[in-house]
Amino acid sequence: MKRKVEVVIISDVHLGTYGSKALPLLDYLSSIEPKIVVLNGDIVDGWQFSRKYFPTSHVEVVKKILDWVSNGTQLYYVTGNHDEVMRKFVGFGVSNAKIVNKVVLPLDGKLAWIFHGDVFDITMRHSKWVAKMGADGYGFLILLNRVVNSILKKIGKGKISLSKKIKNSVKSAVKSKNNFESTAAEIAIQNGYDYVICGHIHQPIIKDIEI
Repeated sequence: MKRKVEVVIISDVHLGTYGSKALPLLDYLSSIEPKIVVLNGDIVDGWQFSRKYFPTSHVEVVKKILDWVSNGTQLYYVTGNHDEVMRKFVGFGVSNAKIVNKVVLPLDGKLAWIFHGDVFDITMRHSKWVAKMGADGYGFLILLNRVVNSILKKIGKGKISLSKKIKNSVKSAVKSKNNFESTAAEIAIQNGYDYVICGHIHQPIIKDIEI
């Protein structure tokens, strides 16, 4: 039996890259039956996309989403920075599938403001080339991480995440994350939204903020 859910929000899948967790995502998507799907940016990675690497699991994720649309599920494709080419098509859509920069949904009598979040990223706004260079370095780090974890597994040690360790060790990255959350929350409160849901920073967290 598939679990029925009102809304499912997915972001930062980065299909087409080595770091994409397409298989566990596919397992999750196959277990649910949603009424509304919000793809909250960076679903396919246009910065690192290559025809040489788009494995079956990545194709199956796309197919699963398209199956939902063909069966009448409401879909909102919210644009992100790695799939920014989609921003040329904002406003385009069919009856139950739309490309947008943001979406506001009613949830249990309250309002949820959903957008990718890259507009609050200073690096993206002023030094995009630095962000793209960082994305390339991240891809290399993922490959290196796989080699390291393979060795650790052979010697009976647990897995580690090199990218997470590096991010958490850089004070400027932690400060940027906190500023990101505060800015998004303040604007949401000013506009009368009860929830704000972003992607982009790859740091899942649920936080209550009051101002």
